Amino acid sequence: MSDRPITGIFNILATPFDAQQGLDLPSLRRLVNFQLELGVYGLTILGVLGEAAKLSVVERNTVLNTVMETVNGRVPVVVGTSHHDLETCIELSKTAFEAGASGVMIAPPPMQNPTDDEIIALYSQVAEVIDQSIVVQDFPPVNGVLMSPDMLARLADQIPNARYLKLEDPPLMQKIGAIRERTDQFAIFGGLGGMFLLEELRRGAAGTMTGFAFSEILVAVYEAFRAGHSEESERIFDHYLPLIRYENQPVINLTIRKELLYRRGAIGHPMPRHPFKPIDAGTHAEMDWILDRVGILDPTRKLDFASLTA
Repeated sequence: MSDRPITGIFNILATPFDAQQGLDLPSLRRLVNFQLELGVYGLTILGVLGEAAKLSVVERNTVLNTVMETVNGRVPVVVGTSHHDLETCIELSKTAFEAGASGVMIAPPPMQNPTDDEIIALYSQVAEVIDQSIVVQDFPPVNGVLMSPDMLARLADQIPNARYLKLEDPPLMQKIGAIRERTDQFAIFGGLGGMFLLEELRRGAAGTMTGFAFSEILVAVYEAFRAGHSEESERIFDHYLPLIRYENQPVINLTIRKELLYRRGAIGHPMPRHPFKPIDAGTHAEMDWILDRVGILDPTRKLDFASLTA
C-alpha cells in the first residue's frame, strides 16, 4: 500500500492499554475499524498521541502489524518512526514499509540548538536508506527543535521523498503561508486537535492529522470545504468548536481523548500508559455538559450533520 496518496483527514490513532497497562490488541482492532467507519482518509499510528515514546520497539512493531492486518489495505497508513537513536529510527522505518505503510512520520530527536544543516543531514541519512514517503514532523513542544520555513524549503529541495509536512508549530497559518512562499513541494497537514482546521485549509493545507475523538466532524468539514460549500463547512466546524477546543486542553488532552473514545465504545479501557495526567470528577462532568451543548446525546453513534446543514 506504499503508493497510496496521503491527503485529507488522517486520524492519529490512540494506542489502547488494558487495566494492567499492557497492549490491548482487541481494542486496537476495534478502534481501527471504528475510525474507518467514521470515514477517515487514513490512519497515522505511533505518534505522540499513540504514546509511541512509552512503547518498546517490540511493542511498536506489534501495534504496526496489528493495525496493518486490520486495515487490510482499506486506507493508507502513516507510521511514526521517530526515535532518539537514528539507527533505530531507520530500522523502524524499514519495518513499516515492509508491512505496507504509505509513509513514515519522523521528527528530529531532542537536540541542543541544531543548525539547519544538522537537521537536513538527519533526514538525508534516513532518505539514503529508504526511498518511500517521509512525513516531516514539525512539533517543537515535544522535541524543542525549531525548523524555519527557509530550512524546510531547503529540505524539500534536497530530499525528493520528503514531500509531506506535519506542522504543529504555532502560529500555524502564518507558518503555512511562509512555507508556501518558499516552496510548493510539501503537502502540509495541520494538527493541534483540529482547532484550526478551517484556517489551515484556507491557507492551502492538504488535510490534518489529529487524534480528535469525533473524526467524522473533521471529515464533514473537510469534504464540504473541498466541494466548495464554505458556509456548510463553517457551520459544522463552528457548531462543534466547543468540543474541539475543550478536548485539546494542554497536559490532559490525551486523557480526555481516551475517555471520549471509551465513551464511544471504541476502546475497552480509557487510561493512558503511565506516566500521564489524570482527569478529575469536574472534568468528567464538563465533558457531559459539552457533549449535551453540541447535541451529542449518544456518543457511540456516528454523527449525522443533516440538521446542521439544512
